[in-house]
Order: sequence, then structure tokens, then C-alpha cells
Amino acid sequence: MSDEFAIELDGLTKRYGDRTAVDALRAAIPPRTVAGVIGPNGAGKTTMMAMLLGLIRPTAGSGRVLGESITRPERYAGRVGALLEGPALWPGLTGAENLRVLARLGRHDERAIPQLLALVGLADRADDRFGRYSLGMKQRLGIAAALLGRPELVVLDEPTNGLDPAGIREMRRLIATIAQEARTVLVSSHILSEIEQVCDWLIVIDGGRALYTGPATAFAGQTAPRVTLAPLHPEDLPALAEVIGRRGLIYERDSDRLSVRLDGGDARAEAAILNRASIDAGIDLADVHIERPTLESAYLDRVRAAA
Repeated sequence: MSDEFAIELDGLTKRYGDRTAVDALRAAIPPRTVAGVIGPNGAGKTTMMAMLLGLIRPTAGSGRVLGESITRPERYAGRVGALLEGPALWPGLTGAENLRVLARLGRHDERAIPQLLALVGLADRADDRFGRYSLGMKQRLGIAAALLGRPELVVLDEPTNGLDPAGIREMRRLIATIAQEARTVLVSSHILSEIEQVCDWLIVIDGGRALYTGPATAFAGQTAPRVTLAPLHPEDLPALAEVIGRRGLIYERDSDRLSVRLDGGDARAEAAILNRASIDAGIDLADVHIERPTLESAYLDRVRAAA
């Protein structure tokens, strides 16, 4: 293991009896990146994060956080802020009072509290009791608590869980703002479109194993674009399939349209060729659509391949 990574895992494993939650996980995250951990429910995301924070002991393997072994979390705990499975704060205290208590317990500077409340958009609700906050406000106060002490690494487990679209957009903005201050941010989510917009590094987990770790753009780029063709008359689908077959392409049928995966070449040029060939065959097309690879499509392709 080297010091060039904020987080580095080598064969990290956690078993509960006969069940393996995290299976020989290998991953590395550079500093000052927003790293997304994606995977289905039960994939091992939360267990992995808990091991990084020293909350769970690994069964096997090793890891380092900010240059220190995960077997000695006390050496880096003060440089890490975390929000796992929602904030557990005092409902009878105000937002500001909750932060003051945590600041005193952690020996952090209380003078930073007004700035943190403003950062998470709670400056005007600082004197309201935490128990009266909405779910989104509670999540944002939890992030403010995680930022006490100006941590180098911020770990957020499913911070958008249960939020409405407006709350999700606000959380996305907040994560981007946090990352601007030369921090490493590790965030898990099952909402792939949100991860795609804020993360520049990815760890893809399924069944406790890492299917991919690396730049987000490179992961999406591994999935080929598709051209989808829909004939005006559904009875022309067999003839359209023949047109595609003569090009040596493989298609998938989806209701009243055919989807062609392009593993090489220019997607626009191929779409134009298929359109012209369909016209020459007397087939009227209602739609020709190029589907560019997204994080979601790349993720689904990788999970299918692993299965």
C-alpha cells in the first residue's frame, strides 16, 4: 500500500457466520476526489464504510485511511467526518445546540458552527428543535455535524435516502460544495443519476465484491452506445430485423422497437446507414434514437456480466 491514496483496501473481507457481506474487496481512492460507492441493497456498501470508520472489525484483509491502518482507527478518526444511516441527534435540542454539544465532545471550535449552519442551508432554522426538522433538514444537520473539525475525509452513507426531488438536488449541491474545500468525499447511493452528477471516482460493488474501481468517466465509457429503431408499422419489425442482420449487427427487441448495440465505429454514421437501408427496404421508421452510455447503463451491463 502507498501513501498516494486517501483510502486503500486490499482483500478486505467481512463474514457473519456463513454469510459474506464484503468479499476480498480491493479498491483505492485518490485524495481530493468525490468517490461514489454504488451497488444494490445488500451489496456490502454500508459494511465497507463501517470497517473504514473502525465500527466493524474485518474478518480478513487490510486497509488504510489517510495513511493509517484501519486496525488503528484512533489514529485517523479525528480527521474523518461521517454520516451513516441518518443522524442520531437529540430531538429536544435545537440545531445549533446539537452542534455545540458535539463540538465540545470532540474539542472542536464552536465558532465554526454559524458558518456550518449557513453552508447546509439551516442558518434561519438554527434555533428550531431538531425533532421538528424535516427529513432533509435532519440529513443536512447531520452533514454539518460531520464537518465539525474540518475533516480531510467525509463519509456519507445514502445521504439522499427518503428525500424528495428538491431535497436530492439540494444534497447534490451540498456534496459538490463540500468537495471544493480540498476534501475527499466518499458517498454511497442507489440513485445512480445523482452519483453520476457529483462523483469523479467510482467503486462498483455487487455481492460484496468490487466489479470496478476507477474514474467515473472511464466506467461509463466501457459501455457501447446503442441505436434504437422503431418502425411506423409494428408488422414491419421482422423486415427491420433482416435489415439489421444484413449489417452483421445483433439486436434486442423491446416491445415495438429494436435496439442495436454498437461495439465500434461511429454511432451517428451507423444510425444513418440503418435509416437509409430501412427506407430502401420500404420500411417507414417512426423513430431513430442514439442512446449514449450512462452510469446506469454501464452499471447494469457490468452486473449482468458478473451474474
